[in-house]
Amino acid sequence: MYRSPETAVLRGGMPLNSSDGVVGLDQVPCWSDTEQRSSSPYEGDGPALSYSYFSDPLATSHGDETGTGGVVSRFPVDHEINSKIYLWRGNPWNLEVDAVVNSTNESLDEAHSSPGLHAAAGPGLAEECATLGGCRTGMAKVTNAYDLPARRVIHTVGPKYAIKYHTAAENALSHCYRSCLELLIENGLQSIATGCIYTEAKNYPREPAAHVSIRTVRRFLEKHKDKITAVVFCTSTASDTEIYKRLLPLYFPRDKHEEEVAMSKLPADVGDENGETIIDERKIRIKPLPVISAVDPKSPTTEVDLPISDVGMTVKRSPFQVDSYLDPAFMSLIKDPDQRRKEQWERSAKNESGFNCAKLLGFGDLGGPPLTAAQEYSLHARYLAKANSLNLSEIAEMKIVYRGGVDSEGHPVMVVVGAHFLLRCLELERFVLYVVKEFEPLIHKPYTIVYFHSAASLQMQPDLGWMKRLQQILGRKHQRNLHAIYVLHPTVGLKAAVWRKVVYVDRLLQLFRYVPREQLTIPDFVFQHDLEINGGRGVIVDPRPKYFPQRPPA
Repeated sequence: MYRSPETAVLRGGMPLNSSDGVVGLDQVPCWSDTEQRSSSPYEGDGPALSYSYFSDPLATSHGDETGTGGVVSRFPVDHEINSKIYLWRGNPWNLEVDAVVNSTNESLDEAHSSPGLHAAAGPGLAEECATLGGCRTGMAKVTNAYDLPARRVIHTVGPKYAIKYHTAAENALSHCYRSCLELLIENGLQSIATGCIYTEAKNYPREPAAHVSIRTVRRFLEKHKDKITAVVFCTSTASDTEIYKRLLPLYFPRDKHEEEVAMSKLPADVGDENGETIIDERKIRIKPLPVISAVDPKSPTTEVDLPISDVGMTVKRSPFQVDSYLDPAFMSLIKDPDQRRKEQWERSAKNESGFNCAKLLGFGDLGGPPLTAAQEYSLHARYLAKANSLNLSEIAEMKIVYRGGVDSEGHPVMVVVGAHFLLRCLELERFVLYVVKEFEPLIHKPYTIVYFHSAASLQMQPDLGWMKRLQQILGRKHQRNLHAIYVLHPTVGLKAAVWRKVVYVDRLLQLFRYVPREQLTIPDFVFQHDLEINGGRGVIVDPRPKYFPQRPPA
C-alpha cells in the first residue's frame, strides 16, 4: 500500500512532493498561516503586478461601503473560509484527504488522466473507470481510491479552449470544479485535493484557468463552508505555484490590506454567485412591480363569493388592483436581446447600402459600433491571454513593430514600419496578437509611436477601419496614455484621415526634434526615401554613406 507519513521538506514556504510518502493536512501550510502571509506577493504592491492586471471599469459603489472610496468588495475577508484553503506543490494523490481530483478525458482512460495517478492507485482504478461509461465535459464521476491514501477519486473532464468560445470554456471549467465539490458533499466527504484541471493539449491558458478555479471554490465555500473542511490546490510546476500565490489573495484576502488591493486587481468579470461568467443575453429581465396608488373611495367594488366552506365570509376587492397586476408591461422583458440584435443588423445593412465617404476614399468602414469600457477590457484581456500562450517569433522577425528608445520628453517609443507590412505574407490575426503583446508593457503610462510611412504606399496596407478595430482591442488605456504619433513621410491620402494626437513630419530632421536620432533604429531605405523626396535638402549624416551620394555642385 503506502508508507507512513514522512516529514515534508519545505522550499519557499511550499512543501515539496515526497514521491512515496503520505502527507497529512497538518503538514501542508494553510492559506491563513503566518508563513504563507509573509510570502504574499501583494505586500507593497510590487512591480511584478504592473502588467498582469488591469483596473476594473465595472467597479461601482452600491450598498454598504466596505472598500476604499465606497466600492464594495466582491470578495471580503472571511477567516473561516481562509482556514479551509491550502496550497501544495506536489501530487494530490500523496495527500491524506477524503478525495482527490483526476483531470481526464471523456473516455476516462489511463493515457489521458493525471500523470502518475493510475500507477499510484493500482490496476483496480482503471478497471472501475471502464465500467462508468465515460463522462461529459464539465461533469464529474466518483470511484474508489484503491491504493491511494484518499478514500475516493473524483474524475472530471476539462474543456478545450478557443478565444472565439472562451465564455463557454470558462463556464465548463467552472462547472468541473463545482461538480467535484458537489460530489464530495453527496458522498459524505469533507476534504479534497485538486490539481489544475486543464492541459496544454487543450490550449487553456494557465492564468485564466486559475482565476476560474479559485473564484469557483470561493463562491462554493460561501454557500457550503459548514460541510467542507479543506480544499487543497495542488500545483506541479513553479509557474503554476507562482500564479496561485499571486491570485489567491484576490479571492481569499486575509486582511483589509489584501482586500483593498484585490479590489483594484480583480478582473472586470468575476462571474455570478457560482463563479460562472455572466452572459447578458441569458439574463431574465423583469420590470419592477407597478406602483399601486391609493384606492379611490368612490371607485366601484365587486363582491367576490368564496367557496362554500367560507360562506358568510365575503370580501370586497377593487378591480383596479387586479388590472394592475395583469398589466402586460409588468410581464414584458426589458430590451429583448433578439430585438436588439435585429436592430443592430438593420443599422449595419443601412450603413452598407448608404453613402459612405470613408469607404469611397479607401479608408474602410469607420462607422462600426463603439464598445463600452467593459467590452474593451474583456476584448483586450482575451487577446492578451491568447498572445501570451503563442510563439509569435515569425511576426517579430518581420520588424513591422519593435521597441525604440525614448523621445525628447522621456516617453518610451514604439516604432512601426509601414513598408514592412506585407499584407499578402502576413496573417492579420497573429499580427494583432503580437501587437497586443508588444504594446502591453507600454500602455500603462505615457508613450510615443513613430510610424515610418516611407515607401509604404508601394505595399498593400490594411484600411483605416481595420486600424480602428485594432485600437479597440488595445483598449482605452492605450488611447489615454498615447502621447503622440509621429508620422514620417505621410502621403496626401494619409493626411486626409482625421486622427487624434498625430504629428505629420516630412523630413527626418523634423522627426529628430521630437525623438533623438540615437533613440531610433531606422531602416536604410528610410534614409534613401528621405533623400529622394526632399531633393537633398537636410542630408542626414549617417555611417552608411552608400545611401547618400554627394550633393551636386550648386
